[in-house]
Amino acid sequence: MRTAPTLTLGIEEEFQVLDPDTLQLRSHLQAFFEQGHLLLAEKMKKELHQSVVEIGTGVCKDIAEARRDVMQTRRVVYDLAARNGLLVAAAGTHPFSHWADVAITSSPRYDQIISDLQVVARANLIFGLHVHVGVEDREVAIQIMNAARYFLPHVYALSVNSPFWLGRETGWKSYRSKIFDKFPRTGMPDYFSSWSEFDNHVKLLIKTNCIDTATKIWWDVRPHPLYPTLEFRICDIPMRVNETICFAAIFQAIVAKLYKLYSQNLGFRLYRRSLINENKWRAARWGTEAKLIDFGRQEELPYPFLLEELLAFIDDVVDELGSRKEVEYARTIVREGTGADRQLKVWRETGDLKKVAECIVYHTQMGIGD
Repeated sequence: MRTAPTLTLGIEEEFQVLDPDTLQLRSHLQAFFEQGHLLLAEKMKKELHQSVVEIGTGVCKDIAEARRDVMQTRRVVYDLAARNGLLVAAAGTHPFSHWADVAITSSPRYDQIISDLQVVARANLIFGLHVHVGVEDREVAIQIMNAARYFLPHVYALSVNSPFWLGRETGWKSYRSKIFDKFPRTGMPDYFSSWSEFDNHVKLLIKTNCIDTATKIWWDVRPHPLYPTLEFRICDIPMRVNETICFAAIFQAIVAKLYKLYSQNLGFRLYRRSLINENKWRAARWGTEAKLIDFGRQEELPYPFLLEELLAFIDDVVDELGSRKEVEYARTIVREGTGADRQLKVWRETGDLKKVAECIVYHTQMGIGD
């Protein structure tokens, strides 16, 4: 008998570190991290670029605990930044800073990535949200991952928060994904018939010197190589706490519903990566204003219609998870706009990208007290 997943949650957010005067990205100070490790221990991590700080929660048993943890860690990082003459901001890209002006963190892992990927890695100055959902049985994890892929663009459209790149409006609500597309082993995974097929895939990559560890598979969703989780990696980092918690709750509910079907010897129809990518690029381009494709109906539909289908699909598990309020916040995002919509509104009203950065900082700080 397969073991039911615990559905625990772990949330990782990648924040921008800014100069308070120029609002440009700024390399973090050594003292900033030394103090952070005293307060947050391993919850606070350096990333490839020195203007990025990653903050992770502990293993949370439910969405309420995850909210408390996210709010606490965001508050600590904000206070630490202020103490060191810095600001933190949450958006998938910076509106106008150039990647060439940002220092790289030296470590064996990052040195190797730079050596392998050169300017592609140097230019990968992006900020994401990673949500881990506890699925301890690896065979179950693969089967759930296969089906969950279909819903990734639905959640991604809510998270879009990176319309600017190098001082230009890109025309995309999430340009972050287009930057990350340049990396190998990113994007939507195809499906695998079993855990052993996936495991053989990883072993082949290692044997042929494509990767040295499975941590260099950076798909939009993956079985985490170190933790017993499914890790959802498709979303831009949201500005607000409520948005982060909403996306985490939806991913958890999707896993719970798909396991419920799996345990009853039922399933959700599997689609090829190439089809799901049609919805992913639409979500990246237009966010919640997109028309996504319902492949069952074989027609494109306005995003709000497909969101309601998703909410109906997971409706029978959210009360047991205690996450109805958090999941249904998705409707608020559709009504009030995404992070990208906020940024673009300020840009069109002011024509000033520094005002856009101020908007990002404001909403990031506001979320600390939500």
